[in-house]
Amino acid sequence: MTIRDLARTGVVTAHRDQSAGNLATVMSEENVGSVIIEDGGRPVGIVTDRDLTLKVLEPRLDPREVTAEEIMTEEPTTVRIDDGVFQVTKQMFEAGVRRMPVVDDDGALEGIITLDDFLVLLTDELNGLAGVVEAESPPY
Repeated sequence: MTIRDLARTGVVTAHRDQSAGNLATVMSEENVGSVIIEDGGRPVGIVTDRDLTLKVLEPRLDPREVTAEEIMTEEPTTVRIDDGVFQVTKQMFEAGVRRMPVVDDDGALEGIITLDDFLVLLTDELNGLAGVVEAESPPY
């Protein structure tokens, strides 16, 4: 299984000059926890709900005045669309991130993969395994 099988393709994106307030509105409307900042179709940063909290709200900055570029994590760790699931989970762990933009071989944004996507996959696999065990267990 590759990331192509799991990645979400409806990625919420923004540009460097968008305000933090606008990013918060977009996250709320789209029900997501992050926005990929792109330039020329390539991910150049990521802003998470945590970034908004720690870099805008906590220091009490005006979200209308702070730009995505000022609070984004630059050069986010990315994965290729054809990378394997186990390889990416290891990469996610080593980078200490929960969300990673997915790119093609040319670096163009293709989607996003999140820790939640892996948890859903794991739950599905465990449910399937439980069904096998139950089917093979003798009745009590």
